[in-house]
Amino acid sequence: MAVGILLVTHEGVASALSAAARHVLSRLPDTLDLFEVAAAADPEQALADAAHHARDLDRGDGVLVLSDLYGATPCNVAQRLRARGARVRCVAGLNLPMLLRVLNYAERPLDELAGIAASGGRGGIVPDGVAP
Repeated sequence: MAVGILLVTHEGVASALSAAARHVLSRLPDTLDLFEVAAAADPEQALADAAHHARDLDRGDGVLVLSDLYGATPCNVAQRLRARGARVRCVAGLNLPMLLRVLNYAERPLDELAGIAASGGRGGIVPDGVAP
């Protein structure tokens, strides 16, 4: 089994990041799914739809939910998935380095993968374009 990976983002963000990841990695795992929240979406309906995606992805090891912006509707939806019975860990601040790191370590357990996501996201941010 493997941890499911669900991107819950504003409209267009998840599809753009997954396309970029596909460009880098050539192939994406079947444990990855995208859920984009439209600007005019009803938050309760978005929660119900995201919960459906999370349940479909969970093959017994839980789901890592990556969201683009902490405090925004997609992140708020992601954080409420546990209340809908989904076994999830949420990490906000999704960027391409975070996604690539997660996809490269997707076989790790859910709790460890959440830490890998956060570390990968932070590690991909380099001031002045110069690595320390």
